[in-house]
Amino acid sequence: MLRHLPATLMLTTLLIGEDFAEAQQKTANYDESKIAPYTLPELLKSADGSTISTAEAWINKRRPEVLALFQQHVYGRTPDPATWGPVQFKVTQVKKDALGGKATRKFIHISLPEHPAWQGMEVMLYTPNGRSGPAPCFVGPSFGGNHAVSTESDVPLSTRWMRPNKEKHIVDNRATEASRGNESSRWPLEMILSQGFAVATYYYGDVEPDHAEGWKDGLRAALSPQGAATQWQNGQWGAIGAWAWGLSRIADYLETDSDVDAKHLAVIGHSRLGKTSLWAGAQDSRFGIVISNNSGEGGAALMRRNFGETTAIITKAFPHWFTRTYASYAGNEAACPVDKHMLIALAAPRPAYIASAVEDQWADPKGEFLSGLHAQPVYDLFGKKGVAVPEQPGIDQPVGDFIGYHIRTGKHDVTDYDWQQYLKFATRHFGR
Repeated sequence: MLRHLPATLMLTTLLIGEDFAEAQQKTANYDESKIAPYTLPELLKSADGSTISTAEAWINKRRPEVLALFQQHVYGRTPDPATWGPVQFKVTQVKKDALGGKATRKFIHISLPEHPAWQGMEVMLYTPNGRSGPAPCFVGPSFGGNHAVSTESDVPLSTRWMRPNKEKHIVDNRATEASRGNESSRWPLEMILSQGFAVATYYYGDVEPDHAEGWKDGLRAALSPQGAATQWQNGQWGAIGAWAWGLSRIADYLETDSDVDAKHLAVIGHSRLGKTSLWAGAQDSRFGIVISNNSGEGGAALMRRNFGETTAIITKAFPHWFTRTYASYAGNEAACPVDKHMLIALAAPRPAYIASAVEDQWADPKGEFLSGLHAQPVYDLFGKKGVAVPEQPGIDQPVGDFIGYHIRTGKHDVTDYDWQQYLKFATRHFGR
């Protein structure tokens, strides 16, 4: 239950971000000729002015600098593990004949015993039956909860707060029986399992409800000594950082599960959760592949292009996603010491995949591609090809080696086509 806002103020707070962003979509720039000239921050120039010319220098010198810049200026710093205390895993249910016998399904409750104010997170894990040996695994957060990802009627219905959505049958900010399976098209479980991969997911609202005051009822308040009275400072983490934290705790659990090959984990997310997957992959090298689906501004898209959604729009609509510093670059992107090609580069030498949709101009598909293209110099240090083409490819024409990219037919969504590319990419790079 949300305890910190009167009902009328709460509803206004919840809706203003979505409504503001929707209104801004109509007046945003979608004309390439109106993009002002810009210069990207140098990937391979260290803080002391020296040029990075080897993989070792990137890993030991420049990469820590870039990671620290994103912590200070974009997403905030994740608190030190010493502040969490022990992480507890409890397997609460195992179903060995899930999906008509194709899979084993487990539910795992992850909690912090020293911070009982946080209710913990409910992880749903599907592993393929009939496979010899542990399965590589896709790890990602969902918008609708485990019951929305799966079509199985015995998946427990989430009782947590959810964003208003009549189409998805969210009533009074809670899921209903009619909400079941409403996100299953974004998670084609049988397709994924049939190719030998496992899937682990959790509802992102388990970690923090997605609205400006949601942190007061989530992990961030529970870990802060000031609790719901916290005044967040520049460089302290936002919601994206908290949601990414949840993905790393799933990786912690998967390292203990003999049904999963925890050395072959692919982190994946869509839209705001695509921003989350990129940040999780940047911080946690256990994610051997990093996948961003339509992540746009604040994710894979170059912020300096000011095409579609901008830094000004996103930080006004969704200030809770980022550290406070990021809003200072609204209309002043050139002053920011990072851009998102540097975020993609933080995955190197691990494979990364960036996906766009042709009808999703709000997310700046070309800017997403350019981030991958301009991350190439870091992959070069490791002798690995990136997108391997100088221009954005045509629609439905995937490209790339260690940096994959496609722009597909359709709108802002996750489709079977997207998953077909991710499965091919993961099969190739995981050697499956």
